[in-house]
Amino acid sequence: MKRLKVLLSAYACEPDQGSEPGVGWNWVKQIARFHEVWVITRANNREPIERALTQEPLSNVHVVYFDLPRWAWFWKKRQRGIHLYYYLWQIGGYFTGKRLHREVSFDLAHHLTFVIYWIPSFLAFLPIPFVWGPVGGGESAPKVFLRVLSLRGRVYERQRALAHWLGEHDPFVRLTARRARLAVATTPETAEQLKRLGCQQVTVLSQVAMATGEITRLQSLHPRNTAPFRVMSIGRLLHWKGFHLGLTAFARLQQIFPASEYWFIGDGPERRNLEGLVHEFNVAAKVQFLGNLPRQQVLAKLAECDVLVHPSLHDSGGWVCMEAMAAGRPVLCLDLGGPALQVTEETGFKVPALSPEQVVTDLAEALRRLAQDPVLRARLGKAARARVVEYFGWDKKGEWIREVYGEVVVR
Repeated sequence: MKRLKVLLSAYACEPDQGSEPGVGWNWVKQIARFHEVWVITRANNREPIERALTQEPLSNVHVVYFDLPRWAWFWKKRQRGIHLYYYLWQIGGYFTGKRLHREVSFDLAHHLTFVIYWIPSFLAFLPIPFVWGPVGGGESAPKVFLRVLSLRGRVYERQRALAHWLGEHDPFVRLTARRARLAVATTPETAEQLKRLGCQQVTVLSQVAMATGEITRLQSLHPRNTAPFRVMSIGRLLHWKGFHLGLTAFARLQQIFPASEYWFIGDGPERRNLEGLVHEFNVAAKVQFLGNLPRQQVLAKLAECDVLVHPSLHDSGGWVCMEAMAAGRPVLCLDLGGPALQVTEETGFKVPALSPEQVVTDLAEALRRLAQDPVLRARLGKAARARVVEYFGWDKKGEWIREVYGEVVVR
């Protein structure tokens, strides 16, 4: 395959970061293994990108920094209007890309980040083949779970559903979908939404991945065989993370296996509600809220735990699941969204999300089995490590996208 000139849109793009900034940067690096790359990103990503390029020069990566005028910065402060800011940034990015296309004559345009299916990518309107994705956001909390959420959570979910509906009826979103030669969905739920919008070719690919060095470091963590049996959840304490379900299941485990503990790493608006449940269940002596910690401390705490519980109600990615799997820790999650693509019955427990009561019962039973059977924990942890190596390395994604580009440009 010939070396292509590729134009990338990566609003979130930052070296040495997790989540979407890391997704953007790592896709840039992988695509640049095979092609000449121009990437449009935010101006405030300049310092970390240029520092990374000084340490690891990439001669075929050309970074174009673009941001809206200062008067528009208000919208992204404290996330109050980040989606509006991003929408306007996409419009500006289109005119930047149009100018670059006149100078460079690109073979392909590819939108990388943000991964939001209900906001258009205006690069789709350039007169060249267009790839959209990874795209996420099509996951929603099953309605039966809304009744056990806090008032804040219920309001959020209704607002989110309205935003999705409005986005799906944006003519530019539908045109983006129809003009995409290929849409890459992060989950099956998002894939269905993309097909409804008019995408002709949709494939599902988990957005999560790790560099070889990160996988190696996490694999150096040894399995635990000492008491107490320790459960961990990592992430912002938000209603849709479902930590209230994990905590309720843990309270049931306490009744039959008291030599157990539950650690939470992270902070957020649901902390007070979770602390209320701790006192209601009378497990305050067995639950710790450790707050936000630096990444190295998070990994050190992960080494002191046996199992990760991540019962998210809608999650396009689920990075902590992959990290726990690489560390050889079984993962308990719901059969929803991104975590459901990572976890299998060989690497953990993926429970159906039929009702809150059923989920709590299934999670409690899975915890009981893992607490009482260290051999099972070791077997699942070993398989989890192998799965990360086989499917979730960034180099694998680079080879995959190379093949995809070859198919897209010849259609």
